[in-house]
Amino acid sequence: MIVTKSGRRMFPTLQMTVTGLQLHSLYSFIVDLKCVDQKRYRYSFHQSKWIATGPGEPELPSRVFLHPDSPAPGRHWMKGPISFDKIKLTNNQMDTRGHIIVNSMHKYQPQISILKHNSVEKRETFSFPETTFIAVTAYQNHRITSLKIERNPFAKGFREGDVDDEMRGHLNLFKPFFSSISSHFQYS
Repeated sequence: MIVTKSGRRMFPTLQMTVTGLQLHSLYSFIVDLKCVDQKRYRYSFHQSKWIATGPGEPELPSRVFLHPDSPAPGRHWMKGPISFDKIKLTNNQMDTRGHIIVNSMHKYQPQISILKHNSVEKRETFSFPETTFIAVTAYQNHRITSLKIERNPFAKGFREGDVDDEMRGHLNLFKPFFSSISSHFQYS
């Protein structure tokens, strides 16, 4: 996941559907990022994989992203996919814009919390292993760079015409994963 000082939208976008909410009760949806471990990573080109290289940097208290429709009744949330397409990540430790701060070359796991508003607030938190990512300031693999440019609607300025046929074959292997991260869960 690319991060910048000024903030960059998260791509692929977190998206989900939910069932089991009470139609008239109010709910808020919140996303935060949990640092998976206290390690720093680097991409090994010879091994074609990420490897831990030592201790990570200290984490600041986590910021959260409150879905802009929050709070809303359960019927609103269950009518279709819930998209977190406005989340912005930054590596600027002094950020004043409210973006979620992450350390570059560290591994993160998005967590989605559903907060039910009533006389006694109830909060349930969900996470999905397939959404784990490493924050970087530049992609470490040219195939991923091409893939993200082709699939990311916010990367139009980087497209220089069409992708060649050989690269298109490689990109199609990743197509189901990179259109968006989508999950479904039952609220209880």
